[in-house]
Amino acid sequence: MVVVAHDSLSDLRVAFPALIDQLGAEDELLVVDSGSMDEISVQLPGFAPAARLIKAPGNVGFAAGANLGVAAARGELIVLLNPDAVVCEGFLDAIRAPWGGSLDAWMALVTMDSGTSINTSGGVLHFTGLAWAGQLGLPLSEAPSRPAAVGFLSGACLAIPAATWKRLGGFPERYFMYCEDVDLSLRIRLGGGQLALIPDARVVHAYEFHKGAVKWRLLERNRWATIIRCYPAPLLALVAPALLGAELAVWAVALRDGWAVAKARASAELLVALPRLLRERREIQRRRVIGAYEFSAALTAQLSSPHLQPARLPLLGAGLDAYWRAVRALLRLCGPGRGRGAPADHRRAGVR
Repeated sequence: MVVVAHDSLSDLRVAFPALIDQLGAEDELLVVDSGSMDEISVQLPGFAPAARLIKAPGNVGFAAGANLGVAAARGELIVLLNPDAVVCEGFLDAIRAPWGGSLDAWMALVTMDSGTSINTSGGVLHFTGLAWAGQLGLPLSEAPSRPAAVGFLSGACLAIPAATWKRLGGFPERYFMYCEDVDLSLRIRLGGGQLALIPDARVVHAYEFHKGAVKWRLLERNRWATIIRCYPAPLLALVAPALLGAELAVWAVALRDGWAVAKARASAELLVALPRLLRERREIQRRRVIGAYEFSAALTAQLSSPHLQPARLPLLGAGLDAYWRAVRALLRLCGPGRGRGAPADHRRAGVR
């Protein structure tokens, strides 16, 4: 179990008792201190004596912090958990259950509002790279009752074999935070992997929707980085007009809502990083084993996020749906792709 903490001492005091009660002798709990100023190194042993603290060289962000934690883990199954997520009864057995099966990575059902509503039942990814939490705000009764495929895994609580993580290189550390879970999920899919929600594994997340200038900058920069790195060339070419349209729309929203400076910084940082991103893209696409059509099955044209106010955009939604159907039809003509790679070496082990 890997938890990345940044001034999260109060959250850990709330979250760890339920988690520690479920850990077995073969499990380990690693806490990565990413530049905290709250005396976590002094106080953690008092309420989590079994936890192993890993000091990062400053506030390295969630992506690099997770990579540090996984690198220090000794087990063969990795579970990433947010410091403000409290596990529910039976969580550990449920999150461990898919280990050894056909899934390449999976996530818990993340709830909020004291567990009465859904934070995310699986990420939803629009073909323009916009991403959001699936079923956000719906009553818990609306959540899937059985394992279900997802567009991308939530970094709030995901499980992945250590061998898979190592093969993929973990999270892209230059993202710092946001969209690293989207990027990892898409790279798993490019390798022919399967992603799913495990609804019996539940956590209660102290979720609050807020986007300041820094978050907007990172979201926009990393959204584009993920598109550049992960989208197969045929898909990228066909959705280029929509990407341009989405970019203009995002700029309009940024100007209207007062975060245009953050958007400008995101664009500038993306341009500076473009040569590196293209190098990374070549390596990622070289390892791809599925075609663009199969890859596109995880994307959507629906604007289902409550924050996008889809009810006010019926004509746009219909146009995007028609556009996406045409793109998918053309991608299908490109052929099935490169076929599936070798199956992962799944071996049952303790949660790390």
